Amino acid sequence: MNAPLLSVKGLTVANRQGVHLVDQVSFDLAAGEMLGLVGESGSGKTLSCRALMRLLPGEGLSRLGGEVWLGQTDIMTLDDRQMTQVRGHQMGMIFQNPASHLNPVMTIGRQIAESRRRHFGADRRQARSSAVELLRLVGIPDPERRVDHYPHEFSGGMRQRAMIAVALACEPKMLIADEPTTALDVTVQVQILRLLMDLRDRLGLAIIMITHDLGVVAQTCDRIAVMYAGRLCETGAKRRVLAGPLHHYTQGLINCQPASECASGRLKTIPGQPPSAGDFPSGCRFFARCERAAEICARQQPPLRPSLDDVSHCAACHFPLDPLAHREGTW
Repeated sequence: MNAPLLSVKGLTVANRQGVHLVDQVSFDLAAGEMLGLVGESGSGKTLSCRALMRLLPGEGLSRLGGEVWLGQTDIMTLDDRQMTQVRGHQMGMIFQNPASHLNPVMTIGRQIAESRRRHFGADRRQARSSAVELLRLVGIPDPERRVDHYPHEFSGGMRQRAMIAVALACEPKMLIADEPTTALDVTVQVQILRLLMDLRDRLGLAIIMITHDLGVVAQTCDRIAVMYAGRLCETGAKRRVLAGPLHHYTQGLINCQPASECASGRLKTIPGQPPSAGDFPSGCRFFARCERAAEICARQQPPLRPSLDDVSHCAACHFPLDPLAHREGTW
């Protein structure tokens, strides 16, 4: 079996109070693979990915431990100068709101060209030519003219495409897409998702798709990692997880989807609310909302363990569901 492109081991992030907002997160990403990182708002999806890129927001957060192997290099051991070379050239990120991450006083072409000149030493003409080709690659119409436009002259969908072009400018091996379709119209969302899948196939990109929408995961991803309150609770191949979840939280998320089997009549919701950072239980963090919870769940956090019939399908649960008891869904 080939070594993964990215291997995250025990990644842990804490706030000033010492609360583990991201707790012992571990997963692998293969070249050309799309991994869906799924969970409710505040579950730690974005924070985990920013931590692995060493871009933690604010001064009150710190990485307490963990390794992030990109190929044969643990990028957590690199100095700031070396890490700057990794970001962009090997790892790129597409943010949720492109309007706040594109420079409003620079043309789109200049923002792309700047990366080409910095990382590849391209001259002005070469960098501009590359910018035009990247805009064409991501589906921007009339790229020779659009390359000189500013972000405010682009629609929401075109700004997202332009941000993808900026991320691709340094020819990264992997992309992190943070809720890339949240603020877009439904038809534009489909176009952006198709674009990401096409780029994965054409360029061999590995992609981490951060989302709360299982429908997006079902359409695009190869594998799923489900997060709850800063911890991974289930990982596995997309079809295995959606057709036969092991964790009760994953089953709850599926039941909440209009496309799921439970969608005849009123949707079934997960009772209660996720715990706040100051009230994390010592055991399973889903304990208070789980119908199957027992005393051991309140005091002991279960590790990620493989399913009996598939070692690649893992769940952190003392009383996992039987995947064979679930019928095939409409995914």
